[in-house]
Amino acid sequence: HVERYRGKMLRPTMVLLCGLASNPESAEAFAAGKGEPLLTGEHIGLGAVVEMVHMATLVHDDVLDEAEVRRRGETVNKMTNNETAVILGDYLIAAAYHLCSTVASKESTVAVGDTAMELTAGELLQLAHRRDWSLDDATYFEIVQRKTGALIGLACALGAAASDAPREVQDAVRRFGEKSGIAFQIQDDLLDLTGEEGTVGKSVRRDLVKGKLTLPLIHGLAVATPTDRGALLELIESAADEPDGADDLADRIAALLQKTDSIEYARSVAESLVDEGRTALDLLPEGPAKDLLKVSADAVVKRKF
Repeated sequence: HVERYRGKMLRPTMVLLCGLASNPESAEAFAAGKGEPLLTGEHIGLGAVVEMVHMATLVHDDVLDEAEVRRRGETVNKMTNNETAVILGDYLIAAAYHLCSTVASKESTVAVGDTAMELTAGELLQLAHRRDWSLDDATYFEIVQRKTGALIGLACALGAAASDAPREVQDAVRRFGEKSGIAFQIQDDLLDLTGEEGTVGKSVRRDLVKGKLTLPLIHGLAVATPTDRGALLELIESAADEPDGADDLADRIAALLQKTDSIEYARSVAESLVDEGRTALDLLPEGPAKDLLKVSADAVVKRKF
């Protein structure tokens, strides 16, 4: 089941692409049709490491969110039980650390451990703010940076490090990854609120059911008229109290958020973050790998799944 538990493979792709894009020989090698040798076993191993860490967080998130669908299939907790899912997540984390220790430098191995701690801290921070209807932008962005931006940023930096890129290049691609990662999460939040399970490929409305305020809701509550704000709060609370009615309530919530342009506001923030991330790539040599990084950043905010 876990072998089929694959999604967009964004994080390992970032390891490989940043490994190529940060190598000054890549453009010439691609022009000669010899780009593959620039990727080493360390690149590929680190790509596997970050994906395994990511998969572990998904398995655990599905337990916390009581989700039943992930990547168009049953979640592990739905197929078996919560106990098995928790232990499987632990196994994936342990396997990721073991693999990392065999393929990467000590510095990269420590970076993976640091980021795993940051991911967990982000989850704890989010848990502490469930049903916090006064959650502000700053706290939301801290949660998203820790939960999503940090690992994608790490994937980019690890790829550059495995290519022996200078520290400033590693830092630049990390910034690209972090900005893209935060934008990715904002788009995920929008899909959870407005998307359909068959298209998105996983359970939707889980943020509402679990009382998690996301950017469009935070913005809507901040700028709505007093009357609309009261109505919006009532709907959000009802969705958290009555999970079976979350789909119908989400439509009514989305209608109120349209009045405040909050959905469009969240999209514009995501697009601005992607633009900032692309700017960080200016340090990289021109070439097809850098071009593909830019394309992947655009795809983050245009995806429907």
